[in-house]
Amino acid sequence: MNGRNEMTLSFSARSENEAFARVAVAAFVSQLDPTMDELNDLKTAISEAVTNAIIHGYDSDPAGMVTIEGVIEGDVVKLTVKDKGRGIEDLELARQPLYTSKPEMERSGMGFTIMENFMDGFDVYSEPGHGTSIAMIKRIESKKALFN
Repeated sequence: MNGRNEMTLSFSARSENEAFARVAVAAFVSQLDPTMDELNDLKTAISEAVTNAIIHGYDSDPAGMVTIEGVIEGDVVKLTVKDKGRGIEDLELARQPLYTSKPEMERSGMGFTIMENFMDGFDVYSEPGHGTSIAMIKRIESKKALFN
């Protein structure tokens, strides 16, 4: 694929929209003909980011909006998941494996770790009271190269 392709998707902060986000991102990225593993990595990372926005950013308030921006340049996918929710008070603490601000919900505290491990690039930007933005990058290997 040549050139640049972009998409923006916004939806209500409702838990049932997490599956919608996964499918939408998978459909957008499918033009690169990713392997099943690559597609699953992307879908898992998006699920974690969207779930964090809904549960932590908006405290499960469906009035909030989650936005996903996607950019494909060559074989690289850049995804950004944004919310305008409560933000993260202590980003360093939040990025620690097993830390959760919602232990009463039996959250694993592994969301950021999962996103970081499934993607080639990962960063979090947050400002208390103004929301959070999660930026992720994944390079898609061509299936054609795998069979030559």
